[in-house]
Amino acid sequence: MYGDERRSRIIAESAGFIALIAAGSWVSIPFFPVPLTLQTFFVLLAGAVMKRRAVVPVGLYVLLGALGLPLFHNGTAGIGVLFGPTGGFILGFIAAGLVVGIAYEHQSDRIRIAGLAAASLLIYLFGVLWLALSTGMGIAAAIVIGMVPFLPGDAFKAAAVFYVARRLQ
Repeated sequence: MYGDERRSRIIAESAGFIALIAAGSWVSIPFFPVPLTLQTFFVLLAGAVMKRRAVVPVGLYVLLGALGLPLFHNGTAGIGVLFGPTGGFILGFIAAGLVVGIAYEHQSDRIRIAGLAAASLLIYLFGVLWLALSTGMGIAAAIVIGMVPFLPGDAFKAAAVFYVARRLQ
């Protein structure tokens, strides 16, 4: 009579997180070649809230951006962004959302914190490898440019997700 409430909730949460990740892309501090944005905060939060189903909004965010909707950092869009220096970071969001989601299916704070850390490292892994490949720079240079400046901010974002998710539960 009422329909599938679980499916409706997944659709509503997915729409909300796609919008939040896109909004987070506009909160951007320009670095070259990778800007600092709030996208990672909302990707991690999606995993904390939606569990493993977070792969749905994160994957749709990447797909919609690749199809031309201006969802990526500073309103960029298209498949070319994924082939550019930031593409690996964006694709890493999908794996990160899944890892945080799986970690948040457990009740242990240690597992959840480890999931947030592992997800952040996955984003760096995808991002740094693609940054090195797409620009022709070495791995060490890609780490210095694409990871080191972002470590403090991402640690803060992961901690914020942990506390926000705790309050939401």
